[in-house]
Amino acid sequence: MQESPTGPHDLIADIGGTNARFARVDAHRRLYAVQTLACADFSGLTAAATAYLQTTGGPRPTRAAIAVATPVAGDWIQFTNNHWSFSTEAAQRALGLEQLLILNDFTAFALSLPLLRADERRAVGGGEAIAGTPIGLIGPGTGLGVSGLVWSGDRWIPLETEGGHVTFAPADEREWAIGQILRRRFGHVSPERLLSGPGLVNLYTALAELEDWPAEDRAPADITEHALAGTCPHSRAVLELFCGALGTAAGNLAITLGARGGVYIGGGIVPRLGDFFDRSTFRSRFEAKGRFSTYLAAIPTWVITAANPALRGVATALT
Repeated sequence: MQESPTGPHDLIADIGGTNARFARVDAHRRLYAVQTLACADFSGLTAAATAYLQTTGGPRPTRAAIAVATPVAGDWIQFTNNHWSFSTEAAQRALGLEQLLILNDFTAFALSLPLLRADERRAVGGGEAIAGTPIGLIGPGTGLGVSGLVWSGDRWIPLETEGGHVTFAPADEREWAIGQILRRRFGHVSPERLLSGPGLVNLYTALAELEDWPAEDRAPADITEHALAGTCPHSRAVLELFCGALGTAAGNLAITLGARGGVYIGGGIVPRLGDFFDRSTFRSRFEAKGRFSTYLAAIPTWVITAANPALRGVATALT
């Protein structure tokens, strides 16, 4: 939609490791003029935001909220998985803003969860959400984002976490062996080293080393494409490993938060897997927690199918 020239026109953005998604927000908190820019095409936030505003036109915004895929602590923002960095104060001056709010991308993503319609999520497995109990969020993309929501009594409070960087927990001997290979490469092995776009490549090359077959030079999209098409058994094995390990990570999150309100799966990878993910070991691995398997079987898990949900969460942060 396009907005009339009257009223506030806030700028919002969700910036990940690969893409920067921008939008404007009208007086009714509705999004319009949504655009996705490649981070690699710009030197940083100010350049990308300026290009977006020049393209879309309209009144110059006086407020902005930006979600960033990195920890937020102080004025200086250094991205984890792309080359961007900036001073919040300097960016505010350069863009001529009266207010510039910076928040973690998965904090913003979590804020969007209560806004999702029933047709913007797909259930994987059973379980029923218990109202007012914590909600979990995990999402593999360029990195692995983790967050959640806790009910305060009158509103949802998002959790700012870096749960993608805890220590990877293998569930069987093959995953342990893969973890050992990755430990030799990286030192510390976090779930993000496996459960992300680069993680798919790490899994592919580690499995090739473990099983002694020649690894081809493949991007994450190549691996998922071959796996889904059934044209490469090695890629299919990698994707099966990915789904199972994500199930274990999501189950760990559910127990840690007591997320009886459900666990949402976001990010750029899983929504594209369709039936493959639904038929994978994700849900069985989610529930495989020994004495707490019954506890987890009662917790619903959903794949988020909405377009640009984090932008909705960013918009709520400016209200």
